[in-house]
Amino acid sequence: MLILLHALLALERSPWAANIGYRVILNSDEEVSSLGSAPLLRECGRIADLGLVFEPSMLPDGTLAGARKGIGTFAISAQGVAAHAGRNPEAGRNAILAIARYFVAIQQLHGMRDGLTVNAARIEGGGPTNVVPDQAVGRFEVRAWTPEDAAWAESELHRIADEVSRQCDVRLALHGHFHRPPKPMTPEAERLFEAVRECGRLLGQTITWKPSGGCCDGNNLAAVGLPVVDTLGVRGGKIHSSEEFCIVESLSERAQLAALLLMRLASGKIHRPGRIS
Repeated sequence: MLILLHALLALERSPWAANIGYRVILNSDEEVSSLGSAPLLRECGRIADLGLVFEPSMLPDGTLAGARKGIGTFAISAQGVAAHAGRNPEAGRNAILAIARYFVAIQQLHGMRDGLTVNAARIEGGGPTNVVPDQAVGRFEVRAWTPEDAAWAESELHRIADEVSRQCDVRLALHGHFHRPPKPMTPEAERLFEAVRECGRLLGQTITWKPSGGCCDGNNLAAVGLPVVDTLGVRGGKIHSSEEFCIVESLSERAQLAALLLMRLASGKIHRPGRIS
């Protein structure tokens, strides 16, 4: 927030302030996939020329995230048949075993497409040990580099659910979808990254980027055809841990970088990269 604020204050004091407009979105639900703010992000993304996201940098040296994977969060529910585990277990249909078989099966998708990952995260269900459990829910996520791989993965998840349902005689239902689509490094995005690199060079900052398996609101903006640079925030490390840290001097570094980028865009020294068709 400080970086963005001071970059905009510098822009407003420049001779080119009237040449460029901007909209600032501050949301508090990014870590839970922007479930409430995603529609607003898409709406604004459709009318903008480019997007800048001020997440912390990927690494302490300031490396930016280039291409990003898309992420799908899913739940698989199982409806089986309860029975006494000692007297007539054969009459039961074990929902937990069906979920476990499903998880083993979908794990085979891991790596079948370049960079495709599957993470089985949790099983909930069951009760007393003398009852065959008739209900269970499994929760997992899938990440993919391309929209095509994401669509393929979703199709396979449904196919496997049908297959395990038949094998276990348990009714499985798949819930969820890819709520953050992949953010590929398009030619338009690459031109914007190169513009950031040039601004860094003028300031004596070395700007590099690399692909990331993580997601952010840059994914939501890129999904509507917007060239995006994210991770323009502070340098630091150990994110999402009790040892997370910020390199204080990077606050001014990043503010200068963002301010120079905005001023060069406003003055016409950098051509706006154009939308993705």
